[in-house]
Formats: sequence, structure tokens, C-alpha cells
Amino acid sequence: MEDMSPETLEQIAPISPPMRPECFSQDCPSRDVLDQIADKWSLMILSVLSGGPTRFNEIKRRLEGISQKSLSQTLRKLERNGLVRREVLNTAPVAVQYRLNPLGHTLLPHFRALYAWTHSYIDQINAARQEFDARQK
Repeated sequence: MEDMSPETLEQIAPISPPMRPECFSQDCPSRDVLDQIADKWSLMILSVLSGGPTRFNEIKRRLEGISQKSLSQTLRKLERNGLVRREVLNTAPVAVQYRLNPLGHTLLPHFRALYAWTHSYIDQINAARQEFDARQK
């Protein structure tokens, strides 16, 4: 695939809407949004929340390796961007749960497609990594 022309790639995986050169400038607002929603923890948190409202500690249990600080910061980013809603539950002790907002639900098909792509091509990715690592030695 590395020798394919942009036109061939567009036929295989059309980008809609087309990426415009101005989207690569430092002041393009989409760069900031992509930075905040396209990291591994954001995608994993959104995936967990796609199953319905989930308490903070349940999200933490399901995401092996995430620190409490990283989870809190990522949830705050997602909430600020309108993708997630935080709810304080009137329980003893007080608990907090999160759910996807309607805007967050619009991302589901896109990150499911990204996950499906990684799952489909993981063997090729691992082979490329091994080949690269072998060349570096």
C-alpha cells in the first residue's frame, strides 16, 4: 500500500469531507479537538460509556493501566467537549457516573471503524514493527 497514489487511496478509503490544507495549520480548531478525542484513553473511555451510564470506579476497573489522575483529566476533557455528561448520584457515599451525550454517540461508528481496522490489520502491523526493529539493530 505504501506506493499508492492519493487518488487510489481515496478510492479505497474515501475521506468525507476531504481534508483541506488549512486543517494542518496551527490555528485550525480541528487540531485541538483531534488532540483531545483521539488519544487512547479517550477512545477507550468512550467505548466503555457506549454501554450506558457508568460509575467512575467501574470505568477505572475496566481500563487496565489508567491512573485515577489520567481518568479524571480525560473525563474532564470529554465533558468539556460535549461528548460526556457527568452526574453526581445522591447516594451514601456520593458517587459519580458518566454517560455519553448525543454528540458522543455520533463518534461511536467512527471509533468502532478504527477499532475494527486495528483488529483486522494487527498481524500486518506487528510484522511491520518486527521488520522495522530488526533493521534498527
